[in-house]
Amino acid sequence: MQVIFDSISAQLASTSGEVRRLFHGRGRCFPGYEQLVIDLLPPVAVIRLFTEHPPELLEQLNQYFQQLDERVKPDVLVVQHRYRREGLIEVLWNNSEIDPEQLLQVKELGLSYNVRPLKNQNSGLFLDMREGRRWVNENSKGRNILNLFSYTCGFSVAAIAGGAERVVNLDMSRSALSAGRENHRLNQHPMEKVKFLSHDLFRSWGKLRREGPYDLVVIDPPSFQKGSFVATNDYRKVLKRLPELTKDQAEVLLCLNSPQLDSQFLIGLVEENCPEFVFIERINNPEDFPDQDDEQALKVLLFKKTG
Repeated sequence: MQVIFDSISAQLASTSGEVRRLFHGRGRCFPGYEQLVIDLLPPVAVIRLFTEHPPELLEQLNQYFQQLDERVKPDVLVVQHRYRREGLIEVLWNNSEIDPEQLLQVKELGLSYNVRPLKNQNSGLFLDMREGRRWVNENSKGRNILNLFSYTCGFSVAAIAGGAERVVNLDMSRSALSAGRENHRLNQHPMEKVKFLSHDLFRSWGKLRREGPYDLVVIDPPSFQKGSFVATNDYRKVLKRLPELTKDQAEVLLCLNSPQLDSQFLIGLVEENCPEFVFIERINNPEDFPDQDDEQALKVLLFKKTG
């Protein structure tokens, strides 16, 4: 357990009041704790268990958080039993009496996002994509951007904050896009610069072409939603459309969060289906997401159009 406590202490010292992964067992750097992660979404700490663990584990974590200095101690401690069908979310303590339905505002890289960690399995902000959002924020000025599989529009928020001229967000989920709209409003962004399309991507190529051409395309498909996107089949369909959607010298950020598929899978698909784009670099994952094998972790790859 000491390795968990040491990780939490180190990450708490680095939070500066922003979201953070406090413990990342999924990266297989902590033998025996591969099915445990702990996130900080101030003022809430969320323990996620992907398999059943001995009750002693939660008891010791509870005691650890309870004894923290008030300056870093979360107000709420939540457990998500992700292996269960029922009773998924358990609130161990809630010193602020936060309503589970209540939207909370958290900060990442100085930007604000709405989350609902006491109710939803996914809070609304995937913390491992922080460096991808940082890159977009730093490389968006004056650009027309297409954000595919936008979810709650984290990339869009980062882009507009970075000076993007316009962002088109596409996602099949109306509720996710509605949350994305509120994220922009939370940051007082000019809404005329943002468009939200609740469409099936594979039936919307004509509409997307009319909104383009784009200087930057972000493709961050869902990883674990059966039937929504199968990377080995569907990524190819998207890549074949990139030349007609983009300007000369356009950049594309391709994201993939599958342990079974490595960076070369994406690089090979690009070479095969849109050879006008060349691989530039891989964006590093956040340091609070250590992984024994980077190729089994999140992959965020940058490509540039040369033809």
